[in-house]
Amino acid sequence: MNKVEHWYDNEYDEWERLERHKIEFDITKRYLDEYIIGENLEIFDIGGGPGRYSIYLAEKGHKVSLLDLSKRNIEVAKKKSREKNITLEAYIHGNALELEQHEQKYDVILLMGPLYHLIQGADRKAAVKGALRLLKPNGIIVVSFISNYAPIQDYLKGVHPIESVDELLGYLKDGVNTGESGFTTAYFTDYKEAKDLMNSFGLTEIVFAGVENILGAKENEINMLEEREYRKWLEIGYQLSRDENLIGTSEHFLYIGRN
Repeated sequence: MNKVEHWYDNEYDEWERLERHKIEFDITKRYLDEYIIGENLEIFDIGGGPGRYSIYLAEKGHKVSLLDLSKRNIEVAKKKSREKNITLEAYIHGNALELEQHEQKYDVILLMGPLYHLIQGADRKAAVKGALRLLKPNGIIVVSFISNYAPIQDYLKGVHPIESVDELLGYLKDGVNTGESGFTTAYFTDYKEAKDLMNSFGLTEIVFAGVENILGAKENEINMLEEREYRKWLEIGYQLSRDENLIGTSEHFLYIGRN
């Protein structure tokens, strides 16, 4: 985890990432709007980076606490929330695998980052289990995964030169990125593995979506459209996001469940 922490503290601007990946951000927000129902809900955003979703939900009047492994991300979250004249309930520098000291129960838990970086299956299970311990009965958990097709999709967007075909296709076999180049330590999953993980906790699945699906390969062009046309494509992406025939075309999977 030290390597992951160093990456976000020193090498990567997570806040700006969702400026570039508007489709991911906008479709995810639509799902949050649809299924996080109620007023003044208590929400814990575990591994929420610089607080993009925390701040979005706080602006809607919810009581949001943010935890992230990166000190830089926490400082950015404080700065960005001040700029928007809101204050999160807590800004916590912490680890999704070390939640034992937390006792408060929440209406909603977001786990939309930690599973990207946990290579060991036991750690991924531990992160979900730790989050669920803090979820109120009948609460909602929102979990994100990176697809094992994501590296291929990333190259396809810009039709970047491919150094190794075998390396790109290798993520479909084991999903492990060691963090030696391009990205930090990461785990890319197929959607059946992700669904099986969440189903193993006895949750009621509400949504399993391929967030970007077919829009991903044309992300750069779609981002440049005027707003009206952009929104049309966003609607198509949203409507197709639960089509299992297309789910492998996504870079991110989104799971929403109830305990």
